[in-house]
Amino acid sequence: MPTPPPNGSPMATLVPVAIVMVLVILRNSRARRLRIEAMWVAPVIIVAMIGLALFQETRVSVANGGPSISPLSISLDLAAVLVGALLGWWRARFTHITIDPVTHELTSRASPIGMVVILGILVLRMALRTYVTQGALGEWGPPVADALLVLSVGLVCAQRLEIFLRANRLLQEARGNAGL
Repeated sequence: MPTPPPNGSPMATLVPVAIVMVLVILRNSRARRLRIEAMWVAPVIIVAMIGLALFQETRVSVANGGPSISPLSISLDLAAVLVGALLGWWRARFTHITIDPVTHELTSRASPIGMVVILGILVLRMALRTYVTQGALGEWGPPVADALLVLSVGLVCAQRLEIFLRANRLLQEARGNAGL
């Protein structure tokens, strides 16, 4: 028999996620200044946070007599980072980037398609997390949970890289045209 989620009700998880998603959609629906010099910050933060979380989880597992890192977890993590990178690149392709021809100020606006991708990933992650916490995945549970974290690393890093490359190309073209 499945056990209930640790926080009591699925609605206790869904309501905050729904509120955050609405706020994110509203925030991303308008153009915002794009600072390419700071695009590295989010990837560094997420890599550090996920890396520390996985390190701590492995340390606790080893301390409790469990395995450190298995070939299964490494394989799932590599697949997850690749899938995340593909999703991040795909999502970034839908980000609309504009440049002011006079000031060369960059702005970006996320498309609804990109936001749907993130929503789909969140829903999938919540569904898989429910199965993992119920033990339905057996020995696959912890590696799948880790892979879901690693997926976000690939997504954020690839998205930021693609947006940086496109914005930098636009900026170089604008500066080149201004010099003509």
